[in-house]
Amino acid sequence: MKIFITGSESFIGGFLWKTLSAAGHELFGVDLAPPTRVGGVQMDLQNPALADQIPQSAAVIHLAAVSTDPLCKSDPLAAFAANISGTINVAQAAVARGASQFIFASTEWVYGDVGNGGTQPEELPIDITKMQGPYAASKIMGETVLRLSGISNVTILRFGIVYGPRLKNWSAVESLVDKVYRDEPITVGSARTSRKFINVGDLCSGILASIGRSGFEIFNLTGDSNVCLSDVVQAAGRVLHKEPNFAETSPNNPSVRNPPNDKARRSLGWAPVISLEDGIQKIVSFWANKENVR
Repeated sequence: MKIFITGSESFIGGFLWKTLSAAGHELFGVDLAPPTRVGGVQMDLQNPALADQIPQSAAVIHLAAVSTDPLCKSDPLAAFAANISGTINVAQAAVARGASQFIFASTEWVYGDVGNGGTQPEELPIDITKMQGPYAASKIMGETVLRLSGISNVTILRFGIVYGPRLKNWSAVESLVDKVYRDEPITVGSARTSRKFINVGDLCSGILASIGRSGFEIFNLTGDSNVCLSDVVQAAGRVLHKEPNFAETSPNNPSVRNPPNDKARRSLGWAPVISLEDGIQKIVSFWANKENVR
């Protein structure tokens, strides 16, 4: 199958390219960065000629975005241009090329401010007044663009907090592992703060499982269970054979988010398989090979 990926040179894009290539798909992609793979092209998402890069009837996987709140806040105009205008242009290009499916990388942050005891299933009504930052706001607007795009088959994937072997743009997992790796003291608000972290390998297998869906669907792609910050630190200590120096400033004020992945498990036949310790081991091994550039 022909598949077109935006953000093909990104952290997730690179892993996804390997996953889809191994599954036998023919891949094409665009990114602001120069291509490192055959089939990739350097191009801005807002380029009017974007449609020329999409093979007829290909599936489109739209990953490219300004994907953190700090980056969005540092230049809101550029961020909204990329995340909203860019998505509009990609959607129009997909329509022009008769795309068989449009898979959109959204985020669990579209659920906004949530209570520690609740869950965030896909059917939960979205209250935009509870958005916690411009990144989430841009993503829910991207979802809305696709509802109105006229594309027959749209699959929205709301990613959990993604972690894995990379050198920058870390989640809490990589940041905490780095502290343990360097024998540095660790201070957090509450050790019981937790997220359904998902390893990039499991995320990419979930994206692969979503290819071929029909209609307009939304799936949370998250880990199976909530992982506390203390769980990450302890697992890193076991992997690295170290005793972390760990302290809390607000132990009684944890932040818990709980977007379930039941729907994805049930409908996509997908499940995360990479344990936290195995994921941390992959990070540590990657860093060890890249130590001269860290």
